[in-house]
Amino acid sequence: MIARIWHGWTHPENADAYEELLRTRILPGIRQAAGCRGMHLFRRAAGSEVEFVTLLFFDSMEAVKAWAGDHFEVAVVPPEARRLLARFDQRSAHFETRFSLPVE
Repeated sequence: MIARIWHGWTHPENADAYEELLRTRILPGIRQAAGCRGMHLFRRAAGSEVEFVTLLFFDSMEAVKAWAGDHFEVAVVPPEARRLLARFDQRSAHFETRFSLPVE
């Protein structure tokens, strides 16, 4: 399994709107991609900004590439999200999942 990690930062006044956009439109759309196995959304106050981290799980790098395209490391950030973000990682990182222990 492949984990795709990405970071974005927004101003506190945009944080709730950005989270709502992620929860209702962006992440459900990604969830429909072939080979997507799940995701986590993290949020924290980070100084004068609010940081978001998305952790997406895909069956394989081929599944990531089928969803993200040939330049799969480039962050996929829709225009409506860009309007709410102060800054974001231009690239996503990909890791092989080597061990996982479910939360009980």
